[in-house]
Amino acid sequence: MEHQVPVTVIRSSRNWLAALAVILSGLGIAQLAFNPSSAVGQQTKPPSLKIPTLGGTQFWTDQLVFHDWRIQRNQLTKHYRLLDGKNYRHTWGSFEHCQGTLQQLQKQLKLPAVKGKVVIVLHGLGRTRNSMNTISQYLRKQSDYTVLSMSYASTRAEVQDHAQALAQVIKGLPQATEINFVAHSLGNLVIRRYLKETKASNLSHPPLGSIVMLAPPNQGSAMARRFKNSKIVRTVWGPSGDEIASQWPRLSSQLAVPGCQFGIIAGKSAKTALDNPLIKGGDDLVVTVAETRLTGARDFLIVPAVHTYLMDHPQVQRATLRFLQHGYFESESKRQPIKPGTSKKP
Repeated sequence: MEHQVPVTVIRSSRNWLAALAVILSGLGIAQLAFNPSSAVGQQTKPPSLKIPTLGGTQFWTDQLVFHDWRIQRNQLTKHYRLLDGKNYRHTWGSFEHCQGTLQQLQKQLKLPAVKGKVVIVLHGLGRTRNSMNTISQYLRKQSDYTVLSMSYASTRAEVQDHAQALAQVIKGLPQATEINFVAHSLGNLVIRRYLKETKASNLSHPPLGSIVMLAPPNQGSAMARRFKNSKIVRTVWGPSGDEIASQWPRLSSQLAVPGCQFGIIAGKSAKTALDNPLIKGGDDLVVTVAETRLTGARDFLIVPAVHTYLMDHPQVQRATLRFLQHGYFESESKRQPIKPGTSKKP
Protein backbone atom coordinates (compact mmCIF):
# COMPACT_ATOMS: atom_id res chain seq x y z
CA MET A 1 0.00 0.00 0.00
CA GLU A 2 1.37 3.36 -1.02
CA HIS A 3 2.28 5.65 1.82
CA GLN A 4 0.39 8.97 1.72
CA VAL A 5 1.52 12.22 3.31
CA PRO A 6 -1.19 13.81 5.45
CA VAL A 7 -2.86 16.83 3.87
CA THR A 8 -2.03 19.00 6.89
CA VAL A 9 1.66 18.30 6.40
CA ILE A 10 1.44 19.27 2.71
CA ARG A 11 -0.36 22.49 3.56
CA SER A 12 2.15 23.25 6.30
CA SER A 13 5.04 22.66 3.92
CA ARG A 14 3.46 24.87 1.29
CA ASN A 15 2.94 27.64 3.83
CA TRP A 16 6.53 27.31 4.99
CA LEU A 17 7.86 27.46 1.42
CA ALA A 18 5.68 30.45 0.64
CA ALA A 19 6.95 32.27 3.71
CA LEU A 20 10.53 31.41 2.77
CA ALA A 21 9.99 32.73 -0.74
CA VAL A 22 8.67 36.03 0.61
CA ILE A 23 11.61 36.38 2.98
CA LEU A 24 14.15 35.61 0.27
CA SER A 25 12.39 37.96 -2.11
CA GLY A 26 12.62 40.66 0.54
CA LEU A 27 16.34 40.11 0.68
CA GLY A 28 16.45 40.29 -3.08
CA ILE A 29 17.84 36.80 -3.58
CA ALA A 30 14.80 34.62 -4.24
CA GLN A 31 15.68 34.26 -7.91
CA LEU A 32 19.18 33.08 -7.06
CA ALA A 33 17.94 30.75 -4.34
CA PHE A 34 15.47 28.85 -6.50
CA ASN A 35 17.29 29.18 -9.81
CA PRO A 36 21.04 29.60 -9.16
CA SER A 37 21.90 29.41 -12.85
CA SER A 38 20.08 32.64 -13.63
CA ALA A 39 21.86 35.97 -13.22
CA VAL A 40 20.09 38.84 -11.50
CA GLY A 41 21.46 41.40 -13.91
CA GLN A 42 20.08 39.42 -16.86
CA GLN A 43 16.59 39.03 -15.47
CA THR A 44 14.22 41.10 -17.61
CA LYS A 45 11.15 41.01 -15.39
CA PRO A 46 12.15 40.41 -11.75
CA PRO A 47 9.47 40.09 -9.07
CA SER A 48 8.06 43.51 -8.14
CA LEU A 49 6.33 42.54 -4.90
CA LYS A 50 6.34 45.58 -2.60
CA ILE A 51 8.17 44.48 0.52
CA PRO A 52 9.34 46.35 3.64
CA THR A 53 13.09 46.48 4.26
CA LEU A 54 15.46 47.94 6.83
CA GLY A 55 16.51 50.55 4.30
CA GLY A 56 20.04 49.29 3.86
CA THR A 57 22.43 48.97 6.78
CA GLN A 58 25.90 47.52 6.27
CA PHE A 59 25.32 45.63 3.03
CA TRP A 60 23.69 48.22 0.77
CA THR A 61 25.10 51.33 -0.89
CA ASP A 62 23.11 54.03 -2.66
CA GLN A 63 23.85 54.45 -6.36
CA LEU A 64 21.12 56.97 -7.08
CA VAL A 65 19.16 59.19 -4.69
CA PHE A 66 16.03 60.94 -5.94
CA HIS A 67 14.36 62.85 -3.11
CA ASP A 68 13.31 60.01 -0.75
CA TRP A 69 13.69 57.32 -3.41
CA ARG A 70 16.94 55.45 -3.85
CA ILE A 71 18.52 52.70 -5.91
CA GLN A 72 20.87 50.59 -3.80
CA ARG A 73 23.49 48.01 -4.67
CA ASN A 74 24.10 44.99 -2.47
CA GLN A 75 27.74 44.70 -1.48
CA LEU A 76 27.65 40.88 -1.51
CA THR A 77 25.39 39.88 -4.41
CA LYS A 78 26.00 43.03 -6.51
CA HIS A 79 22.34 43.28 -7.47
CA TYR A 80 20.20 46.41 -7.16
CA ARG A 81 16.88 47.35 -5.61
CA LEU A 82 14.58 50.38 -5.62
CA LEU A 83 13.32 51.74 -2.29
CA ASP A 84 10.77 54.44 -1.54
CA GLY A 85 10.88 56.93 1.31
CA LYS A 86 9.46 54.39 3.76
CA ASN A 87 12.08 51.77 2.80
CA TYR A 88 9.64 49.60 0.86
CA ARG A 89 11.29 47.72 -1.98
CA HIS A 90 9.40 48.25 -5.24
CA THR A 91 11.58 46.16 -7.55
CA TRP A 92 15.04 44.64 -7.88
CA GLY A 93 17.45 43.35 -10.50
CA SER A 94 19.81 45.39 -12.67
CA PHE A 95 20.48 49.10 -12.21
CA GLU A 96 18.87 49.81 -15.57
CA HIS A 97 15.69 47.99 -14.58
CA CYS A 98 15.44 49.83 -11.26
CA GLN A 99 16.13 53.15 -12.96
CA GLY A 100 13.46 52.46 -15.56
CA THR A 101 10.93 51.66 -12.84
CA LEU A 102 11.83 54.86 -10.99
CA GLN A 103 11.35 56.91 -14.16
CA GLN A 104 7.90 55.40 -14.61
CA LEU A 105 7.00 56.18 -10.99
CA GLN A 106 8.31 59.70 -11.40
CA LYS A 107 5.80 60.25 -14.20
CA GLN A 108 2.94 58.48 -12.43
CA LEU A 109 3.45 60.30 -9.12
CA LYS A 110 4.44 63.57 -10.81
CA LEU A 111 7.65 63.80 -8.80
CA PRO A 112 9.67 66.97 -9.51
CA ALA A 113 13.25 66.78 -10.72
CA VAL A 114 16.05 67.50 -8.27
CA LYS A 115 17.16 71.03 -9.13
CA GLY A 116 18.97 73.96 -7.61
CA LYS A 117 21.23 73.81 -4.59
CA VAL A 118 21.67 70.33 -3.14
CA VAL A 119 23.14 69.21 0.17
CA ILE A 120 24.37 65.63 0.28
CA VAL A 121 24.57 64.24 3.82
CA LEU A 122 26.87 61.29 4.64
CA HIS A 123 27.05 59.23 7.82
CA GLY A 124 30.11 57.77 9.53
CA LEU A 125 31.68 54.35 10.05
CA GLY A 126 29.32 51.65 11.24
CA ARG A 127 26.31 53.96 11.06
CA THR A 128 23.40 54.35 8.66
CA ARG A 129 21.71 57.38 7.13
CA ASN A 130 19.25 57.23 10.03
CA SER A 131 21.98 58.63 12.27
CA MET A 132 21.82 61.84 10.18
CA ASN A 133 18.03 62.20 10.28
CA THR A 134 17.93 65.00 12.84
CA ILE A 135 20.37 67.31 11.08
CA SER A 136 18.89 66.45 7.67
CA GLN A 137 15.40 67.39 8.85
CA TYR A 138 16.72 70.59 10.39
CA LEU A 139 18.35 71.66 7.13
CA ARG A 140 15.17 70.88 5.17
CA LYS A 141 12.96 72.90 7.51
CA GLN A 142 15.27 75.87 7.92
CA SER A 143 16.44 76.33 4.33
CA ASP A 144 15.49 75.94 0.68
CA TYR A 145 18.25 73.39 0.01
CA THR A 146 17.30 70.00 -1.40
CA VAL A 147 18.78 67.65 1.20
CA LEU A 148 19.68 64.12 0.11
CA SER A 149 20.90 61.63 2.70
CA MET A 150 23.20 58.99 1.23
CA SER A 151 23.64 55.52 2.69
CA TYR A 152 26.70 53.36 2.08
CA ALA A 153 28.03 50.03 3.36
CA SER A 154 30.68 51.70 5.51
CA THR A 155 32.04 48.50 7.08
CA ARG A 156 31.94 46.30 3.98
CA ALA A 157 34.15 48.16 1.49
CA GLU A 158 37.09 50.53 1.19
CA VAL A 159 36.95 54.32 1.11
CA GLN A 160 37.63 54.20 -2.63
CA ASP A 161 34.47 52.11 -3.16
CA HIS A 162 32.38 54.56 -1.14
CA ALA A 163 33.81 57.45 -3.14
CA GLN A 164 32.85 55.75 -6.41
CA ALA A 165 29.31 55.32 -5.12
CA LEU A 166 29.22 59.01 -4.20
CA ALA A 167 30.32 59.81 -7.74
CA GLN A 168 27.37 57.76 -9.06
CA VAL A 169 24.94 59.60 -6.81
CA ILE A 170 26.25 62.98 -7.98
CA LYS A 171 26.12 61.79 -11.60
CA GLY A 172 22.41 61.20 -11.07
CA LEU A 173 21.86 64.90 -10.28
CA PRO A 174 22.33 66.52 -13.73
CA GLN A 175 19.99 69.42 -12.94
CA ALA A 176 21.63 70.42 -9.66
CA THR A 177 23.20 73.88 -9.86
CA GLU A 178 25.36 73.45 -6.76
CA ILE A 179 26.52 70.53 -4.60
CA ASN A 180 27.19 70.98 -0.88
CA PHE A 181 28.19 68.36 1.68
CA VAL A 182 27.55 67.74 5.36
CA ALA A 183 29.33 64.66 6.65
CA HIS A 184 30.11 62.93 9.91
CA SER A 185 33.42 61.21 10.67
CA LEU A 186 34.33 58.71 7.90
CA GLY A 187 31.91 60.40 5.51
CA ASN A 188 34.38 63.28 5.23
CA LEU A 189 37.15 60.98 4.04
CA VAL A 190 34.77 59.61 1.43
CA ILE A 191 34.20 63.15 0.16
CA ARG A 192 37.92 63.93 0.13
CA ARG A 193 38.61 60.69 -1.76
CA TYR A 194 35.91 61.58 -4.27
CA LEU A 195 37.44 65.04 -4.78
CA LYS A 196 40.88 63.52 -5.29
CA GLU A 197 39.53 61.12 -7.91
CA THR A 198 37.58 63.78 -9.80
CA LYS A 199 40.64 66.00 -9.95
CA ALA A 200 42.93 63.18 -11.10
CA SER A 201 40.46 61.95 -13.71
CA ASN A 202 39.29 65.43 -14.70
CA LEU A 203 35.70 64.35 -14.10
CA SER A 204 32.99 66.98 -14.32
CA HIS A 205 30.37 67.62 -11.67
CA PRO A 206 28.04 70.46 -10.68
CA PRO A 207 29.77 73.43 -9.00
CA LEU A 208 30.74 72.79 -5.38
CA GLY A 209 29.39 75.09 -2.70
CA SER A 210 30.47 74.34 0.85
CA ILE A 211 31.47 71.38 2.98
CA VAL A 212 30.79 71.07 6.71
CA MET A 213 32.93 68.39 8.34
CA LEU A 214 31.61 66.98 11.61
CA ALA A 215 34.30 65.24 13.74
CA PRO A 216 36.39 64.23 10.71
CA PRO A 217 39.51 62.08 11.28
CA ASN A 218 41.48 64.33 8.92
CA GLN A 219 44.77 63.38 10.59
CA GLY A 220 43.90 59.72 11.12
CA SER A 221 42.79 58.28 14.45
CA ALA A 222 44.97 57.31 17.39
CA MET A 223 42.00 55.46 18.84
CA ALA A 224 41.72 53.30 15.72
CA ARG A 225 45.45 52.59 15.74
CA ARG A 226 45.19 51.22 19.26
CA PHE A 227 42.97 48.42 18.00
CA LYS A 228 44.62 47.73 14.66
CA ASN A 229 45.86 44.32 15.84
CA SER A 230 42.50 43.20 17.22
CA LYS A 231 40.90 40.70 14.83
CA ILE A 232 37.50 41.17 16.46
CA VAL A 233 37.53 44.96 16.12
CA ARG A 234 38.93 44.81 12.58
CA THR A 235 36.14 42.42 11.59
CA VAL A 236 33.53 44.79 12.98
CA TRP A 237 34.79 47.99 11.38
CA GLY A 238 35.78 46.32 8.10
CA PRO A 239 38.08 47.57 5.31
CA SER A 240 37.41 51.29 5.83
CA GLY A 241 38.22 51.13 9.52
CA ASP A 242 41.33 49.12 8.76
CA GLU A 243 42.48 51.78 6.30
CA ILE A 244 42.27 54.42 9.02
CA ALA A 245 43.91 52.21 11.63
CA SER A 246 46.77 50.50 9.84
CA GLN A 247 46.95 51.98 6.34
CA TRP A 248 46.67 55.69 7.08
CA PRO A 249 49.82 56.81 5.20
CA ARG A 250 48.47 55.24 1.99
CA LEU A 251 44.92 56.44 2.53
CA SER A 252 45.91 59.99 3.45
CA SER A 253 47.84 60.33 0.18
CA GLN A 254 44.59 59.59 -1.67
CA LEU A 255 42.61 62.36 0.02
CA ALA A 256 42.24 65.83 -1.43
CA VAL A 257 42.06 69.10 0.46
CA PRO A 258 38.76 70.57 -0.77
CA GLY A 259 39.13 73.39 -3.26
CA CYS A 260 35.81 74.87 -2.17
CA GLN A 261 35.21 76.50 1.22
CA PHE A 262 34.96 74.05 4.08
CA GLY A 263 34.52 74.28 7.83
CA ILE A 264 35.24 71.82 10.62
CA ILE A 265 33.27 71.21 13.80
CA ALA A 266 35.04 69.15 16.48
CA GLY A 267 33.55 67.74 19.66
CA LYS A 268 35.10 68.03 23.10
CA SER A 269 33.51 67.43 26.46
CA ALA A 270 33.42 70.48 28.73
CA LYS A 271 34.46 68.14 31.55
CA THR A 272 37.98 66.82 31.05
CA ALA A 273 37.11 63.81 33.21
CA LEU A 274 35.11 62.50 30.26
CA ASP A 275 38.07 62.59 27.89
CA ASN A 276 39.05 59.21 26.52
CA PRO A 277 41.97 57.91 28.63
CA LEU A 278 43.24 55.83 25.71
CA ILE A 279 44.16 58.87 23.60
CA LYS A 280 45.98 62.11 24.39
CA GLY A 281 44.52 65.57 24.08
CA GLY A 282 40.98 66.91 24.11
CA ASP A 283 38.63 64.55 22.34
CA ASP A 284 35.05 63.53 21.67
CA LEU A 285 35.75 59.99 23.00
CA VAL A 286 36.68 58.77 19.49
CA VAL A 287 38.62 61.49 17.64
CA THR A 288 40.85 64.16 19.18
CA VAL A 289 40.33 67.82 18.40
CA ALA A 290 43.79 67.93 16.79
CA GLU A 291 42.93 65.00 14.50
CA THR A 292 39.97 66.87 13.03
CA ARG A 293 42.00 69.85 11.85
CA LEU A 294 42.92 70.37 8.20
CA THR A 295 44.86 73.23 6.68
CA GLY A 296 42.68 75.40 4.47
CA ALA A 297 39.52 75.27 6.57
CA ARG A 298 37.67 78.60 6.45
CA ASP A 299 36.34 78.19 9.97
CA PHE A 300 36.81 75.88 12.94
CA LEU A 301 34.50 75.34 15.89
CA ILE A 302 34.64 73.21 19.05
CA VAL A 303 31.36 72.22 20.71
CA PRO A 304 30.70 70.34 23.96
CA ALA A 305 29.53 67.08 22.40
CA VAL A 306 30.61 63.47 21.98
CA HIS A 307 31.46 61.91 18.63
CA THR A 308 28.45 59.64 18.22
CA TYR A 309 25.84 62.37 18.72
CA LEU A 310 27.66 65.44 17.44
CA MET A 311 25.27 65.87 14.52
CA ASP A 312 22.28 65.97 16.91
CA HIS A 313 23.61 68.89 18.95
CA PRO A 314 21.46 72.04 18.39
CA GLN A 315 24.54 74.29 18.25
CA VAL A 316 26.07 72.06 15.58
CA GLN A 317 22.93 72.16 13.47
CA ARG A 318 22.65 75.93 13.64
CA ALA A 319 26.35 76.39 12.89
CA THR A 320 26.16 73.96 9.97
CA LEU A 321 23.37 75.86 8.26
CA ARG A 322 25.08 79.18 8.94
CA PHE A 323 28.25 77.95 7.25
CA LEU A 324 26.37 76.65 4.23
CA GLN A 325 24.64 79.99 3.80
CA HIS A 326 27.34 82.47 4.86
CA GLY A 327 30.70 80.68 5.12
CA TYR A 328 31.11 80.95 8.89
CA PHE A 329 29.87 79.11 11.98
CA GLU A 330 29.10 82.05 14.27
CA SER A 331 30.02 85.29 12.49
CA GLU A 332 32.55 86.65 10.04
CA SER A 333 34.48 88.38 12.82
CA LYS A 334 34.70 85.18 14.89
CA ARG A 335 35.96 82.92 12.12
CA GLN A 336 38.91 80.69 13.06
CA PRO A 337 40.54 79.66 9.79
CA ILE A 338 43.20 76.94 9.84
CA LYS A 339 46.27 78.36 8.16
CA PRO A 340 49.43 76.51 7.11
CA GLY A 341 51.45 75.38 10.11
CA THR A 342 48.44 75.35 12.46
CA SER A 343 46.61 72.19 11.36
CA LYS A 344 47.85 70.12 14.30
CA LYS A 345 47.08 72.58 17.07
CA PRO A 346 44.47 71.36 19.59
